[in-house]
Amino acid sequence: MVTRTAPEAASEIPSSVPVSAAPIVTIDDVRAAHARISDRIIRTPTLISRTLSQLTGATVYLKFENLQFTAAYKERGALNTLLQLSDEARAKGVIAASAGNHAQGLAYHANRLGVPATIVMPRTTPIVKVVQTEGHGATVVLEGDTFDAAYAHARVLEAERGYTFVHPFDDPRTIAGQGTVALEMLEDAPDIDTLIVPIGGGGLISGMATVAAAATPPVEVVGVQAQLFPSMYNHLNGTTLPCAGDTLAEGIAVKQPGGLTSQMVAQLVREILLVDERHLEESVSALLQIEKTVVEGAGAAGLAALMSYPERFRGKTVGIVLCGGNIDTRLLANVLLRDLARSGRLARLRIRLQDQPGALFNVARIFDHERVNIIEVYHQRVFTTLPAKGLITDIECETRDALHLHRLIEALRAAGYETTQVELA
Repeated sequence: MVTRTAPEAASEIPSSVPVSAAPIVTIDDVRAAHARISDRIIRTPTLISRTLSQLTGATVYLKFENLQFTAAYKERGALNTLLQLSDEARAKGVIAASAGNHAQGLAYHANRLGVPATIVMPRTTPIVKVVQTEGHGATVVLEGDTFDAAYAHARVLEAERGYTFVHPFDDPRTIAGQGTVALEMLEDAPDIDTLIVPIGGGGLISGMATVAAAATPPVEVVGVQAQLFPSMYNHLNGTTLPCAGDTLAEGIAVKQPGGLTSQMVAQLVREILLVDERHLEESVSALLQIEKTVVEGAGAAGLAALMSYPERFRGKTVGIVLCGGNIDTRLLANVLLRDLARSGRLARLRIRLQDQPGALFNVARIFDHERVNIIEVYHQRVFTTLPAKGLITDIECETRDALHLHRLIEALRAAGYETTQVELA
């Protein structure tokens, strides 16, 4: 578990952070946004999770935004912005820089409304994301090797061609649209007293916190960032924790939060928690196994915070947004297998054998006796420090749980086999 010692894990926003005197987005803006977009998006369910509630000691409600057509909440802010454009702006078209959910949400709704859309993506964007965005009717321009390069090029095209730039988070229209998530949650589950919200650029939490502050009584909002990308945390606390690394929560891997959203978070959000990669992985796996729903790393961040800081939320009625479900299938498979390994249901055992007939057969008999399924066997005779007549065998196997695995290892050692478990890094 990530410890809650500042500044590594949690922060309470200091009152010294400058904030705008007038609200950037009001509850009326969010309500107007909901009236504007509600018949064109999916009103995703907010459901209690009895299993997660039992596991965490909190009453846990989940908002399934991964069930939107493009599998992410980003549609809300994009659509709210599109619907407020003038006829002239619609005719000229819109542009955005994105390699993720904002690109697909904007492309989808622009296509539905007959608005030309151009999305600038880094050349390193996986082809599947390019194809998906083009499939929604957008023109994709590949430019630069980083998001910053793509963003800069999008602003150049905006100026040259008269497009309207649709920002993924730092725009009042976008923020108000994202805030509609909280409106629906609190209507469907009015007993929620705490919202746990992922933070990337800050659009979602800014909109949701606006709604939470206007509730009677006000609802507490706790932000969550990946430990590898604590950009909003740094900005509001004057810290310089590094923002880099290969995080599972790529949807909130933002190096620089928005200017507007930073002001709103400083004003409305009391605490930011950081979560590590292991808890993100475990949360993706838990949501698939318990709730039978697929989320991306960012979509699991709220649950990861709940699992990382159980004492912080015990006894509370918590609302968690499953903000997106766009995860590469190979990555998802890897996350699930790693979770099986951590729980002891999948293991690799390294066993020292004599290189003679029947050696492997005798080991396999022990696996059979313990009712453990062998998946794969790897023999190593050459690249080893053992004598020429010795060998190392790695056996991947499936067990029921960690206790079952422990019994197998003890049985192998009792039979005289030197046995070690190959641990995850």
